[in-house]
Amino acid sequence: MYDRNPSVFKRTAESSSGNVISPGLYNFIIGIVLCWGFGVNYLMVKHIPVSTVDSVPRLLFYIGFFASCLFGVFLFKRSSSPYISFLGYNFVVVPFGFVVNLVVHQYDPDVVLAAVRVTAFVTAGMMVLGSLFPRFFQRIIRVLAIALIVVIIVEVIEIFIFGIHHGILDWIVAVIFCGYIGFDWARANAIPKTADNAVDSAAALYMDIINLFLRILRIMGGQRST
Repeated sequence: MYDRNPSVFKRTAESSSGNVISPGLYNFIIGIVLCWGFGVNYLMVKHIPVSTVDSVPRLLFYIGFFASCLFGVFLFKRSSSPYISFLGYNFVVVPFGFVVNLVVHQYDPDVVLAAVRVTAFVTAGMMVLGSLFPRFFQRIIRVLAIALIVVIIVEVIEIFIFGIHHGILDWIVAVIFCGYIGFDWARANAIPKTADNAVDSAAALYMDIINLFLRILRIMGGQRST
């Protein structure tokens, strides 16, 4: 249910509701929830024509995307129920699926598969680093957040005012989200291991991984076209 519990990653044993589960089951739930999100995105790309998504007016598309994502994040961060958190997670997965649909159709399938493979390896590596060096990622998270905001502002100015895009920004954002994966994995293992916290942690990791994939795809797609 929804309550006034602290945001998920600020929870302690006293403020978390639900039974503590084993580390193995906790990580299994994170993995299953992540696979669900990626599976939904795959089905959306496979079965929803890109022309249908592209026909939606851009302003309406962006408003719907951000409204759905913000509502989903609100649900999974503030809920103490894994079911409500999972509902919120899907409010994030679906709009990202539409974005992925628009992006992947711009590239050769071989490039997309290569980007998926690289993203998987990088994600696994950052999770290992997040487990080994959790304090390092805690120290750099403020820098990552500031850097991401700055890059987003620069990208918006470049695209909407100057009509250009510098490839170096894709590399910078990819590195930033690598850091976020390590950080979110480290803090996922620092909070009480409950089913709800597992779903919430998976939701945070999902957004990191999808953003990393989109940037890697853009980088690799640009390399193949040159």
